[in-house]
Amino acid sequence: MTSFLISWLRRKSLFLTISSLSVITYGIIPTVAQTEIENTASGGADNLPSQTVNSNTVTLSANPADLRLTKTGDRAAAEPGDTVIYRLLIENVGQSPAVNVGITDRLPLGLRLVSESVQGSIGDQTVELGTPSINASSRGTNVTINSTVTLQPGESLIVNYAAEVTPDSIRGDGRNLAQATAGGLRSNQSSHRLRIRQGILSDCGTLIGRVFVDKNFDGEQQPNEPGVPNAVIYMDDGNRIVTDANGLYSLANVISGHRSAALDLTSLPGYSLAPNKYFIETNSPSRLVRLAPGSMVRVNFAVTPAFSEGKQ
Repeated sequence: MTSFLISWLRRKSLFLTISSLSVITYGIIPTVAQTEIENTASGGADNLPSQTVNSNTVTLSANPADLRLTKTGDRAAAEPGDTVIYRLLIENVGQSPAVNVGITDRLPLGLRLVSESVQGSIGDQTVELGTPSINASSRGTNVTINSTVTLQPGESLIVNYAAEVTPDSIRGDGRNLAQATAGGLRSNQSSHRLRIRQGILSDCGTLIGRVFVDKNFDGEQQPNEPGVPNAVIYMDDGNRIVTDANGLYSLANVISGHRSAALDLTSLPGYSLAPNKYFIETNSPSRLVRLAPGSMVRVNFAVTPAFSEGKQ
């Protein structure tokens, strides 16, 4: 077997030198206390006997730096016009320094970084961070923050910055993804989910109204015409509304379009629908209204006692 191997190597005209033998040489020289291991190798060929080319030296860290990132926000939900404060905690949980710590963060669609709000600190000491690089796309805004900060083992860098919630945010999912870097070292990816409320930009509307005693049958409430509590109004989508002590009611987030509301007279024993002398269409226990996106519509119901005063 040995003679076969030597014959094969000679046919290939290959040798790698250690002393006078044609074999690969490599060396690993560890010590108990060292944190770096040096690994070297060299090689040559017998058709170039006077030329030996040494390879590069590779240095490996036995106890490298290790970054851990945690991202949080000051709120769980926001709507256009709000400002969200994000906090990034970058920890070096390894045993070697992390040099030139940087951050990459993809903000959700519709959130705009406030560049002058970026602040960094290690413990109680403020550190200088580079000017953020912003690259907007159809999926969000990519923010890159580079620095010359070095994190020693066990140290933590805190980065705070603000982002404005714009109207475009209602088209996004409110989720972003951040990662810390230090040279070729990368941390875990940390995500934060912001629930976006539509606010005043909602396609829905608001329905308000009152159930009252109409003494002069004009369909309008006068100062001496009290509201009727505990009256029930049903919407066309099945929503059930009950009036308060003053006969008032309201319903938010009503889908826009043509909507109808009906007064349940069985919820008002002793009352009937008051006749309207001026508008025939209001002589009905139901109302049809058109609710525009983001608008508010009032629907009143006028009732009258179903019995004469003093006797039932």
